[in-house]
Amino acid sequence: MTKKKTRGLLIGTGLTVVFLFYLTPFVMVVINSLKQKRDIIKNPFSLSPEMGMSLENYAKAFEKMNYVKVFSNSLLITGMSTLIVIMLSSMCAYYIVRAKNKGANLIYALMIASMIIPFQSLMIPLVSIYGAKLQLMNNRGMLIYMHVGFAMSMSVFMFSGFIKSGVPVSLEEAAYLDGCSKFQTFTKVVFPLLKPTTSTLIILNVLAFWNDYLLPSLVLGKKELYTLPLSTYAFYGTYSADFGTIMAALVLTLAPILILYLFLQKQIISGVVAGAVK
Repeated sequence: MTKKKTRGLLIGTGLTVVFLFYLTPFVMVVINSLKQKRDIIKNPFSLSPEMGMSLENYAKAFEKMNYVKVFSNSLLITGMSTLIVIMLSSMCAYYIVRAKNKGANLIYALMIASMIIPFQSLMIPLVSIYGAKLQLMNNRGMLIYMHVGFAMSMSVFMFSGFIKSGVPVSLEEAAYLDGCSKFQTFTKVVFPLLKPTTSTLIILNVLAFWNDYLLPSLVLGKKELYTLPLSTYAFYGTYSADFGTIMAALVLTLAPILILYLFLQKQIISGVVAGAVK
């Protein structure tokens, strides 16, 4: 066996081990979601439980989570937040790159600076101002507003870099000569060219908004407003927890994103690769 083949075999083996290492927790969650509580406590790593496997935990989780309601909440919040972030950040980045004035540079500098501020340092002021003083908590619209605010900086940063290197000014000048306004030039010429970065940001923001637990837990206090990650907290008691139902709830929470990824896998990979090349 040549050195090249040996090296390839070792790299493949190493990658397989790493893949199995990261996949194991998810597989164990799925397996334990099919077990009874007694079997989970007795041996959580067992593949053949004494009491057998069933879908009972999923039925209990679906009912106790009020799955249809919390799923619609998560879908609404994630969809609206992502749509608004993409629209506003792309327009803001276009203005910053093409304006070339002190105001635009100041806005860009402030956005970049805000990226280094940890969210944990804003938690108490956030709850104090919007909750205690303005009484704006327990509102899905407020959560969408906060998601948009926290996601804008990174999105503007990525769009700005792509516009600088990937969108020639000559195309915009040709559009102006054809009679397009600035808004028409952006929507019909510039924005379609931002597809690779747009695809990447949609993926990143959807994953962040869908899986977020901390911010919704601060904003949403009513059960009818809960998102999927928040609804899993209902299975934890003061002195005990129904582990099988919790595992089933976690699988139900992850399933929509996993299905979305499987359907959009080619588009996701092509978007990330195109964005990286640009």
